[in-house]
Amino acid sequence: MAYQLTKHSFDSAIYQGTTRDYWLYIPEQLVKDTPANLMVFQDGYYYIDEAKPMKAHLLIDSLIAANKIPATVCVFINPGIVKKPTKPEHHPDGQRSFEYDTISDQYGRFLINELLPEALAGLNISQDPKSRAMVGFSSGGICAWTVAWNRSDLFGNVISHCGSFVDIRGGGQYPSLIRTEDPKAIRIFLQSGENDLDTKYGSWPLGNKLMAAALKFTNYDYQFEFGSEGHNLIHGGQLLESSLLWLFGHKNK
Repeated sequence: MAYQLTKHSFDSAIYQGTTRDYWLYIPEQLVKDTPANLMVFQDGYYYIDEAKPMKAHLLIDSLIAANKIPATVCVFINPGIVKKPTKPEHHPDGQRSFEYDTISDQYGRFLINELLPEALAGLNISQDPKSRAMVGFSSGGICAWTVAWNRSDLFGNVISHCGSFVDIRGGGQYPSLIRTEDPKAIRIFLQSGENDLDTKYGSWPLGNKLMAAALKFTNYDYQFEFGSEGHNLIHGGQLLESSLLWLFGHKNK
């Protein structure tokens, strides 16, 4: 059979009153008795929309078919939508920012305790953090790091595209936290560009450079690709294959 990409919806109790779409990718090469790798993508539709630069499911499928990475199940998750909006001042930057930019363990608990058990039911998924990755763009990028930072026992890999490592909901603290806390077993692929955002919350290029400097100082296993693009997925899309091979390529095992 060919790969499967199926759309689902999910209502959260942790983010009470929200609903969201997610897509589950299952490769043809999935073997029942062999645990599969797992990748979780925030802003999921950005990564599978064939009108956008990523088309991640197609690239991942081709890499698996070529035996360049192991069989990998992917969950592409959209941010929540409030079904019955309350007062607009409750989350002034929107539900997406509340979920993604907050540096608490709340989004991780939502994933680990609520959505993933439903999405992955019946599938043999590796529990080895080295075989599991979080991915995201912009606020989704800092969200990917936050989940791994809080639960490196379950997610040992991160890909961040134009990550919002600025002071929206405390994310500007990460370079200092990385420098002052014991290193965690996380590998991260960072991407940003000289024309990335510069707003009242801070500079995205500077925030990513500070992250890379802190990761280097504390001897994390990381890669940092800094180009000329703005706040988009163009450069990240060009780098997606190399980032996947760096994380999961058979030659790295």
